[in-house]
Amino acid sequence: MIFKAYDIRGIYGEQLNEDTAYKIGRAFVVYMGSKIVVARDNRLSSNSLFEALARGINDQGGDVYDIGLSTSPMFYYAVSNLDCDGGIIITASHNSSNYNGFKMVRGDAMPLSGEDGIDEIKRLVEKNDFVSEKKGNIYTKDIVSDYIDSFERKKHNLKVVVDTANSVSGLIVGEMLSGVNLFHMYSELDGNFPNHEPNPLEEENIKDLREKVIEYKADIGISFDGDGDRVFFIDENGEIITSDLIIALIAKNINKKILYDIRCSNVVKEVAKESIVSRVGHSFIKQEMKDGDVFFGGEYSGHYYLKQGDSYYESPYFVIYTLFELMEEKKLSELIAPFKKYYHSGELNFKVRDKQLIIEEIEKRYSSGIINKIDGIRIDFDDWWFLIRGSNTEPVLRLIVEAKSKELLEDKIKELVPFFS
Repeated sequence: MIFKAYDIRGIYGEQLNEDTAYKIGRAFVVYMGSKIVVARDNRLSSNSLFEALARGINDQGGDVYDIGLSTSPMFYYAVSNLDCDGGIIITASHNSSNYNGFKMVRGDAMPLSGEDGIDEIKRLVEKNDFVSEKKGNIYTKDIVSDYIDSFERKKHNLKVVVDTANSVSGLIVGEMLSGVNLFHMYSELDGNFPNHEPNPLEEENIKDLREKVIEYKADIGISFDGDGDRVFFIDENGEIITSDLIIALIAKNINKKILYDIRCSNVVKEVAKESIVSRVGHSFIKQEMKDGDVFFGGEYSGHYYLKQGDSYYESPYFVIYTLFELMEEKKLSELIAPFKKYYHSGELNFKVRDKQLIIEEIEKRYSSGIINKIDGIRIDFDDWWFLIRGSNTEPVLRLIVEAKSKELLEDKIKELVPFFS
């Protein structure tokens, strides 16, 4: 099953191949229009999939605007600034090297989702009944300089270590961070990802970065994922800073309307001038930001979103540059310290037989709390809260607990865990 809630993704050669890419190209033109931006990451299969996808777009009468190797934020920038009907980037984000896939967006860089486009693309691919009387062309577009120049880059007396895991995320780091004393780890693009997978959510993948921050006495460590739309931060002591605390820090200092996902600490809404809580997932979040005219948004998973013209998409460098400005006055650990008010479990995963039955039992047991069902079920009490969400693809429930004390957190986790057995 390669057609997911937010994109198309699978193991290259087994679940996804050039024939599929060709059909997706034709289907996308039928669904979206004839002027299509196409980008790709540096996975070993990306060039071959690009050729097949582009051929499908051309055979359906569509024109390809090829921007070459690109991070997802660069791709979104290109789509929103070129006069096109939509775009596709060939990437499997943070997945290991044997995966690949396609992220698809409209002309304003708003993503397609399962119910809003992907299901129809799937239907057209499976039907495979394409007709076209003309053939399109391929035009090469270089948007790297324009993307870099869209940011105001300043000089900072900071020592910075960045790990891009041999992924396409390393394409522009040198120029984007030219204003600091930079040490760039695993900078060579290599689709085998020989040093570690490009997934900073897994602690083993940022172990080297934490060590280098200490070794070089750096002010900050920065880790990007495989397509550059997620970024994670390490303080000067080598400690991981969770993304919700970064969101809180940004919210406190920009003093504008922000959005955060339901997994985040309560400290975010407490420090934000005005905030909206959202369900998890970039397609939902970007739409909510657009509907609510929200300036900045963030997810617990390391996505940070920004209103950019009339478009809403990831802008990791906005966050990085904001941190650099704040770090001129204080160390990163000192900036984050005021937001460490609560004890947060992170996501705890449980394999279960009947997800819905367990959720119903827990809801009944904790019905005295404030219940929120925008994404799974979150129940809040005066001094703690918990969230349970089901995986879309596995028989797994994800639990998050936050409390005002470490002891209370541990007690509540022990109290909840038996429901999952």
